[in-house]
Amino acid sequence: MPPYKMQRISATELRKKFNDLDYAGRSDRGELRCVVEKQRHPSPPRAREPTCTRSQMLAYFDRQGKRLALAHRYIRPDGKLGGSGKPDPKSLLIDNTLYVPE
Repeated sequence: MPPYKMQRISATELRKKFNDLDYAGRSDRGELRCVVEKQRHPSPPRAREPTCTRSQMLAYFDRQGKRLALAHRYIRPDGKLGGSGKPDPKSLLIDNTLYVPE
């Protein structure tokens, strides 16, 4: 893995970059590959989600297999997304800079 410059930005800025680059939509269209890297039951009081909701960490990869983003989401028992209804990015790799939340 080549060395990346790491830059800390606010969670709001990280979400804006993730949404502007449309990672979720590009994954839905098959332009990026999305893999569930971890899955577990969240702590119900902390997550404020229904019982049997799954907490998932997602990794997004380009066609060459380069990992571009890591995001978290909740999947409710009915299949709908919990929380904000969108994946919450935890890191983004853009032009050799790894963006992470402050």
